[in-house]
Amino acid sequence: MLEQIKEIVAESLNVEADTLTTDTSFKEDLGADSLDLFELVMAFEEAFEIEIPSEDLEEIKTVGDVVSYVESHK
Repeated sequence: MLEQIKEIVAESLNVEADTLTTDTSFKEDLGADSLDLFELVMAFEEAFEIEIPSEDLEEIKTVGDVVSYVESHK
């Protein structure tokens, strides 16, 4: 699952998947803005067939946060 999430992030934010770790922060490390994050959330929802409510978005700051969230909501 981590690899799939890294691929989505890499494609969406135009970065190398190999450079991403579970500690990679979307805002601080990758410079993602709110539109980037919105598009990422939509991609995660589609890829993993889950819904991520807006109140949960504050918890998701790193690649690892996405892995944990998806695993606990599948």
